[in-house]
Amino acid sequence: MRRQQPQTIAHLDTGQHAGYLHLDPNQHAGGIGEYLLHRAKPYLPPWIVAAGTGILSLPANAMWGESAAGAVGLTLASLGVTAATWWAGKPTSQQRRLHSAITVAAGTSWFTAAALAGPAAGPLPSLYLIGAPALAATWNIRQLLRVNPDGTPNDGDKGLLEKVGLAKTMVTSAKVQPNKAEFELQLPAGELTPDDVSKALPKLAGALRVAKNALRTTPDPDDSSRTTLTVVPHDLLKAGVPYPGPSHPGGSIADPIHVGIYEDGADMAMFFPGDPAAHRNAMHLLGMGMTGAGKSEGGLTALTEAATRRDVIIWASDPAKAEQTLGPLLPALDWAALTVDDTKAMITALRAVIPARTSWLAKYGYKQWEPACAEIQADGAPGMPYLLAWFEEAAKTIRETDDDVFTGIAQEARSAGVSLVVSLQRASSTQMSTDTRASLGSSWVFGLRDERDAQFALPDEALDAGAAPHVWKDKKPGYSYLVANGIPETFWATPGRAYLTPVEDMTWAVVEFADVRAECDPVTGKAAGNAVGPAFTQRTRYPLPTLAEDGYGDDGGIYDEENAPVHYDYDLDPDDDGEDEDGWIDPDAELPPVDRVVEIAPPEVPPRTKVGKAEAKKIMAELLAEFEDEGRTVVGPVDFMEFCDRFRRGRGWVSGEVAAMVAEGRLRETDEVGRYEIVPLQPVAV
Repeated sequence: MRRQQPQTIAHLDTGQHAGYLHLDPNQHAGGIGEYLLHRAKPYLPPWIVAAGTGILSLPANAMWGESAAGAVGLTLASLGVTAATWWAGKPTSQQRRLHSAITVAAGTSWFTAAALAGPAAGPLPSLYLIGAPALAATWNIRQLLRVNPDGTPNDGDKGLLEKVGLAKTMVTSAKVQPNKAEFELQLPAGELTPDDVSKALPKLAGALRVAKNALRTTPDPDDSSRTTLTVVPHDLLKAGVPYPGPSHPGGSIADPIHVGIYEDGADMAMFFPGDPAAHRNAMHLLGMGMTGAGKSEGGLTALTEAATRRDVIIWASDPAKAEQTLGPLLPALDWAALTVDDTKAMITALRAVIPARTSWLAKYGYKQWEPACAEIQADGAPGMPYLLAWFEEAAKTIRETDDDVFTGIAQEARSAGVSLVVSLQRASSTQMSTDTRASLGSSWVFGLRDERDAQFALPDEALDAGAAPHVWKDKKPGYSYLVANGIPETFWATPGRAYLTPVEDMTWAVVEFADVRAECDPVTGKAAGNAVGPAFTQRTRYPLPTLAEDGYGDDGGIYDEENAPVHYDYDLDPDDDGEDEDGWIDPDAELPPVDRVVEIAPPEVPPRTKVGKAEAKKIMAELLAEFEDEGRTVVGPVDFMEFCDRFRRGRGWVSGEVAAMVAEGRLRETDEVGRYEIVPLQPVAV
């Protein structure tokens, strides 16, 4: 069972003893008496001083009551202490300075008189019994009013905030959670702004003895004199969190893609398609992080999530590391470009599919892509899944092409149901044009080498709020900031950590959701095929890996498609239907005696193993060739479904494969819905 963490109480002291963030896990331990004592402790010092003054006057009178020299000394000491108090109070507010001087003057004057004449002489007892409690109470009242519950600005107590350049700033309220504290700061109007608080964060972090990126600020959008200071003293992301599995298995790509957790335990999620209801545009993403910062691993987690969705196709490129990074996910990709030439072809194809996809969306009345686009349309036309184009290690692609190669795609693709992801180590002006960076819009930033690199990827709002990826460098892999559409601005400067996704989990997701993933639609496939020809139509498709759960289990038994054991019953006498002449069986009747025993081997039954996707596609191609040999010129999904026992796939998969044949140029659309003309194979020139 998960161990409960003790409650953490935080206090940001802005007064005379400022300088520490107090975190006391046992703040409320004990009974009622201990609790009351704890609550009274802050108000006891003035009363202790008052009582001590009265008690000390007794031995002082015994020692100096008849001494002229003692009278002179006590008088000079009283004046000196009062003057020292006035001098020491110069850095504080005028009210505190005056209050302190009056208190010391009154206390030392009474003590001098009591020491010389006796504490019971004349009006001294009455002055003590009235004046001492009154002075002590004034200090208690001042302490109670130190934080204004109404949130209106007072003269700020000087201390920690003054030391870091935020004098007169008031802490108007505090919200405390385990390992997290939020303080509402009221700045002196016209003197300080939230930008001044952001600049003071390094000094404030040093004063509170926490890491620099443990502090961040969130300005009030409606009041430039207010901001929220968030303090997270302990790093709860150190251990890392393993990938918990698909967040929306078989769901839509419009559902959030969960890629990690924030420091407070909240899910770190991103959204690729837009959502008009949420006023969110489709996302283009810049991924950035130095070598060893965990950028590629974070990208694999996002791609694994996408590979479990039903209405998205993935085009991915990595000409630098090829199969080293994308290897486990290759069977889930509609197109994998692992060389520079294939990557150039993919970029050319992307430029071509954008106008084709936008025309299709306009034809069917969609202003932007939505999940309904991936369904079969009202006229029977196949749907159009979302297209996620992911360019890993894009610096090599840019070097081999042009630093402006992605700009046009980024500016036009959102309206076509396409999201572009460009991932590289450093998005400087020598690597990527500023137009491309501006067009991408969103960023996922891991550890960086220096602060200047952070300025290439993170907006000023995140940096001013305390985001500091250069603090991590490559020492904390997976730590990142996510600034993207659909992410509240309050999370832009909140550190998170990408899930740790092992290869086994990626392989499982690739195989388990093979039947769920969409195939390339005819519109996208045709546009890409026309643009780059065989680079797309003959692109490499990687077979699914074989898992122990498919076909034969560890016990050697035969399993069906649902991974359930298959049992067979054998009838030894086919002429006996098991009933008597009246068609009724007496369950209580004795069995006839056994007159002979016949040993017979069970018939050989072929194992009902699941046909892999590559094999099923091969069978579909063979069926099409058979139809062509029979003289057929027009076919459709219904024709292939007559032979579904050969490839063991449903209608949805068959329709997607027919759409792929259209994209590859093997079939051609006709005027009749659901019917396609067979395009004869062209002989290969020798």
